[in-house]
Amino acid sequence: MLSRVADSLYWMSRYVERAENVTRFIDVNNLLSLDLPAGYVEQWAPLISTTGDDVLFAENYKVASRREVIRFLMFDTRNPNSVLSAVAAARENARMARQYMTLEMWEQINRFYLSVQSAARASANGIEPNQDLFTDVMNASHLFLGITDATMSHNEGWHFCRLGSMIERADKTSRILDAKYFLLLPSVDAVGSPYDDIMWSAVLRSTSAFEMYRKRFQEISPDRIVEFLVLDREFPRAIHYCAISAEESLRAISGTPRGTFRNRAEQQLGRIVADLNYIQVRDIISEGLHEFLDDLQDRFNRAGQAVHSEFFALQPIPIVPQYRAGGDS
Repeated sequence: MLSRVADSLYWMSRYVERAENVTRFIDVNNLLSLDLPAGYVEQWAPLISTTGDDVLFAENYKVASRREVIRFLMFDTRNPNSVLSAVAAARENARMARQYMTLEMWEQINRFYLSVQSAARASANGIEPNQDLFTDVMNASHLFLGITDATMSHNEGWHFCRLGSMIERADKTSRILDAKYFLLLPSVDAVGSPYDDIMWSAVLRSTSAFEMYRKRFQEISPDRIVEFLVLDREFPRAIHYCAISAEESLRAISGTPRGTFRNRAEQQLGRIVADLNYIQVRDIISEGLHEFLDDLQDRFNRAGQAVHSEFFALQPIPIVPQYRAGGDS
């Protein structure tokens, strides 16, 4: 497979995953505002911190109000992480890799793009996005993922799709968890209060983990939530699950046996998986959850950069000296 095609498939999946996760942040925070106890103020600024776009937001908006934050995260094309920007980028990457995709995948990414574009035009005309739009965006992402799984041969191209999706998902799950622990609580006094329970429930809903978590653990417990979202091997949005799946796809692409590595990308992901295999939640808490997640995000970023360097970046062609007969150069 050409590196430019693999690059397009990889980023197409990352952008679709990014659009879904950004929408999740907005959707859950919007619902959360309805459940807040009396006296608590809605918090929208932490959503900007979750995506790492604080500086860009401050350059273009004065106040982090509900309306401004939703506009920035959903439709602002100046924001490369907005839903509209992500879906447009996913569609462009899909166009570049069109010959390796199925017709059903191409039609779905087009429907997805046109739907978000239509919502952006409505917003520009004063129609505010509602809960139905957020649900539609998440469903469109799920549908694209399902169509990809069901109609695309599980070959090298499919593995590049899964690799991109899993790296993006792991990053966003860590950011959601970090935002709750480090940003969303208004004060230390709120720890252990009803507000705290509502926030932890919101974290689970942000990752579609609420029902699966409650089936395993009946009560809301911060330690168990951290364990479930970071270390679980079976829940598809848990960081450990994403790291294992990403490593499996990377090894399927390169043909490298488990327990060895042939490039820095395999080394980086292999180390993440190995660490998550043996660390326990009490070690994470004692180290500091924010510090642990911050380091994990940095490690996934380095793994993503290594994937780019190994598979997508243009490699210099070695120049072989030419010698004339007789030894004259």
